[in-house]
Amino acid sequence: MVGSQPTTISSPVSNAAPVISNSQAKDNNKAIEKEKKDAISTYVPYTSLTYIDRFKTIAIQEMNLYGIPASITLAQGLFESGSGNSDLAKIANNHFGIKCTSDWTGKSYYKDDDQINDCFRVYDHPEDSYRDHSEFLKRKRYAPLFELDKNDYVGWANGLKAAGYATNPNYPQLLINIIQKYNLDQYDRPEGEEQKIKREDRVLTQINQNIAKAVKDSLVQTTPVDKLYTVKQGDTLYNISKRFGLTIDDLKALNNMADNSIKIGQKLVIAK
Repeated sequence: MVGSQPTTISSPVSNAAPVISNSQAKDNNKAIEKEKKDAISTYVPYTSLTYIDRFKTIAIQEMNLYGIPASITLAQGLFESGSGNSDLAKIANNHFGIKCTSDWTGKSYYKDDDQINDCFRVYDHPEDSYRDHSEFLKRKRYAPLFELDKNDYVGWANGLKAAGYATNPNYPQLLINIIQKYNLDQYDRPEGEEQKIKREDRVLTQINQNIAKAVKDSLVQTTPVDKLYTVKQGDTLYNISKRFGLTIDDLKALNNMADNSIKIGQKLVIAK
């Protein structure tokens, strides 16, 4: 089997979930384990080969959607989850050690890792973990990787380490060794130049949208309540700007907005 000590994904400190007490973490984990008791009791351990056979299809699907080599996704899943046999994989369906961030609204499971009671994401199904792995990588620091060929597993392995995915200096070679040992590159597919351009444009656009959303969320979280306005039914940027003595352009600049669209319940910064 692949090593059972996962190298969890490092999340930016500013996005870390709030620290909880040992008793809170214990109670939370008991509740998760009770909820998952049927799946846990009937769990059948994987070998590396049965793990690959089980998850190769979803890895290929994610590759075709986003351009992450299937070999990289499978190698990371094997390594991070101990071939699907880690507690996180069995209890939380978390196959990549993805931690909670401030924008995570799902359930959590707590384990000691970089810190005591580090918070990890809980998924309903393993496939949800694979999809979230792809979504997690759609961030600014990983953006250059999506410009690589989707069968360039060496470039991806080195690029993940360079972008700060893992602190282990041997991480690229660990992934490459797993890929070559199990011939995981057989699941990678080349793409034509036109296909690559279309895929890059689509994914990089999504990454830019994620960056803009993160900036907006940060603005709202760090702005005093008396400088925020919650959008109500019937509001437009024009009437909100007039109400607070701003131009529409001022309001858009304060909120890092690319267009005039707003929605009910949205919080807008209305003063510097």
